[in-house]
Amino acid sequence: MINIKEDEKLNVLNHSCAHLLAQAVKHIYKDAKFWVGPVIEEGFYYDIDLGDKKLTEEDLPAIEKEMKKCAKAAKLIKRREIKKEDALKEFKNDPYKIDLIERMDENETIITAYDQGDFTDLCHGPHVENTKLLKNFKLLKVSGAYWKGDSKNKMLQRIYGVCFETPEALDQYLKELEEAKQRDHRKIGKDLEIFATNDLVGKGLPMYLPNGFIMWNELENYIRNKEIDRGYLHVLTPPLGNVELYKTSGHWDHYKDAMFPKMEVEGEEFVLRPMNCPHHMMIYGNSIHSYRDLPIRIAEIARDCRFETSGSLKGIERVRTFCQNDSHIFCTPEQIESEFKGVVDLILEVYKELGIKEYRFELSLRDKEDKVKYFQDDEMWNNAENKLREVLNDLGIEYVEKIGEAAFYGPKLDVQVKPAVGNEYTLSTCQLDFCLPMKFNLNYIDSDGTKKTPVVLHRAIFGSIDRFMAFYLEETKGILPLWLAPVGVMVMPVNSEYQTDYAESVTKWLKENHIRVELDSRNEKLSYRMREAQMKRIPYTLILGDNEKNDNKISYRIYGKNETITVSWDEFLDLLKTDIKEKRLINR
Repeated sequence: MINIKEDEKLNVLNHSCAHLLAQAVKHIYKDAKFWVGPVIEEGFYYDIDLGDKKLTEEDLPAIEKEMKKCAKAAKLIKRREIKKEDALKEFKNDPYKIDLIERMDENETIITAYDQGDFTDLCHGPHVENTKLLKNFKLLKVSGAYWKGDSKNKMLQRIYGVCFETPEALDQYLKELEEAKQRDHRKIGKDLEIFATNDLVGKGLPMYLPNGFIMWNELENYIRNKEIDRGYLHVLTPPLGNVELYKTSGHWDHYKDAMFPKMEVEGEEFVLRPMNCPHHMMIYGNSIHSYRDLPIRIAEIARDCRFETSGSLKGIERVRTFCQNDSHIFCTPEQIESEFKGVVDLILEVYKELGIKEYRFELSLRDKEDKVKYFQDDEMWNNAENKLREVLNDLGIEYVEKIGEAAFYGPKLDVQVKPAVGNEYTLSTCQLDFCLPMKFNLNYIDSDGTKKTPVVLHRAIFGSIDRFMAFYLEETKGILPLWLAPVGVMVMPVNSEYQTDYAESVTKWLKENHIRVELDSRNEKLSYRMREAQMKRIPYTLILGDNEKNDNKISYRIYGKNETITVSWDEFLDLLKTDIKEKRLINR
């Protein structure tokens, strides 16, 4: 889907359409006051204070109608420069615009505004020349948004929309938008009963239902077995820690705004942990190590908690509690390259097996000018960044460098994926760290008998299992491969009165062979039961009638196909086992 914010023409068009929206709203709601109306990847929005008026989707057609009138009026959009003191007078009745003006740089004495007929808005521009160029638009939705994104402030009305040069381009985009809507993991998660949320439990605290927990367990077992094969040692650590632990690591200074508030118990201060690094440092430091012991790869599927603003929460993609597929590799400086290469190889192997093709690598580096965020040690940073570059170059992996995106303790490699819905985000990561081992006084006995400080690689292949599930549900449209599907096979007798006994024997046999299977022998028409199986996106549906019973055969259909195939029991089981072993995607 096109990124409107990055397309120069569409950016200007949508920026102008945000003003058109504000003008129409002002015509309908005379007391409306306006905050900001930026262009975003999906189009534009405007945050508006409508007093006690609560907008709903039903209000959008009336606003669109007024926008069309404003566009048809063909008013010139004129840029105007005004002095700061004059702007304060002109917008004196709109506290949101006054706030914008007052927060402008003291040296910024000239402010730009744009006039279109009876409406004026503050803006740097640029804009189209005439409102008649803004006729191909669509308002998409309305939601609430706190002023300045702060939950302590007033809730404003946020109206989203999109604008294109031609009606054909708009129609095509709306079709793509509908496709993305159908892929949204929140919708799929509800349809397939994967997870549920409830404000009584708490925002950003999803509950995994039986179907979702099956999927979760399969993913957890998959990645854990991968790690075990590569010599990782799995541990279990507490989901909270003493505040002093995070002060020692440095996270308290650099990360406490993303933590839940500390709590005091019996004179000690605790916090829900936002990451697992400090715990794993303590595990390494629990015993004496020789250089012969290294590398030591400590891994954990660990529950973490971070305070995300309510506006940023999204299904199971962005939550306040999640499980990281986390690991910390303790190694010697000489082992950095081989261990980092091993992590990259594992990422590529997992992506290949699970059919993930659209991704790119980012090498996140420090900003040398930032003396606050980053641990100050030029030699350490230069060494760490160069090590990662060398490995990526040796592997022939294309990557882009991102200045200022490193963790406070070291550079990192991020794997960015573009989900079917929403913005690009990080899935896998590997971070090189010379800093935390020093903070925790970790060491090993080197070959010459001296104590040396190990290097640590922080890495997560899935990132968090929660986010990976969201990504994979959208990537597959919820058509999960057999190994992940909560129900892999649905068994249906054609006539529940005559073939149920045969269907029951097939079901029992599949269960004995560790296939997740259900029997639907309800007294409903076969076509009705088949439609339900399709809605649940079940990979295989067995249709067992008199012919199958008499011939001791199995007839099956694959999800999304109308072809019915008849095979022996053993042939069908071999097909399922191959699907599971190769993790084959359905209809791909």
